[in-house]
Amino acid sequence: MNPSGIDIKDKTQPAENFKISPFRKAIRKTSPHKHNNYFEIIYLSGGSGFHTIDSRRFEVTPPVVFFVRQEQTHHFDLESEATGYVALIKKNFIQQSLDNELKLLLTKLSSQHCLIVKDNQTIDQLFQLLVNEHALNSEQNFHIIEGLLKALLAKIIEVAQPIIRKSEQRSDLYQAFLELLQAGTVVKNSVQLYAAQLNTTPQNLNAACRKAVDQSSAEVLAEFITSEAKRLLLYTNNTVSQIALTLDFIDASHFIKYFKRITGATPQSFRLSNR
Repeated sequence: MNPSGIDIKDKTQPAENFKISPFRKAIRKTSPHKHNNYFEIIYLSGGSGFHTIDSRRFEVTPPVVFFVRQEQTHHFDLESEATGYVALIKKNFIQQSLDNELKLLLTKLSSQHCLIVKDNQTIDQLFQLLVNEHALNSEQNFHIIEGLLKALLAKIIEVAQPIIRKSEQRSDLYQAFLELLQAGTVVKNSVQLYAAQLNTTPQNLNAACRKAVDQSSAEVLAEFITSEAKRLLLYTNNTVSQIALTLDFIDASHFIKYFKRITGATPQSFRLSNR
């Protein structure tokens, strides 16, 4: 129990950044609780009852997908045996991924609470493939899990698109910031520049990022720049100096210090250890 009086549960191992498993059929009623440090996706293909997220009570009408952020409190009050899957995604998994499209999909869906999905056969299959791949417990299967997760999220958005309402978006400004970063051909290490392009102030952009993901706008930008740097280090033969220039650093030494501060490794050591 934490000081706020709300239970905090962690269903993962310390070194486990992603976990997926079938929904436990024995679950009926659970006490209100939060999760320690991960985003939870709950897909129910069968069952009935209610699922409460914060103050909103949702009827379980399968096939349905629920999304629970780490700061949210939720609990179940099920009337019949439920079937489905639960996926847990830690921030470290997202940071390890170099796929910005995956990050955008996660951002879009993390602003939702509950989505009714139509094509549950494909979604069932993708969840089961993720379960099978996760069970292999191999470092080499990270990219397979990454790809399957991206396919799953894209499918959920495709079949639930008519009921995703803009009024429910957690932060339109934060979403616009991510899309601007993703669409840009030239990366700039300046929050002020991006705020100006979004017709807002750095303070407003920072507040939107804090509200959406509990990170400053500078931290969001640093995460994006670091992902871009990793991609260039792994998939091009550009020198560290060339990459520094591409990412808007004054010189290579500034880029090396920046990269090491965030990742704990120099660009060159990262490149050598991951190729």
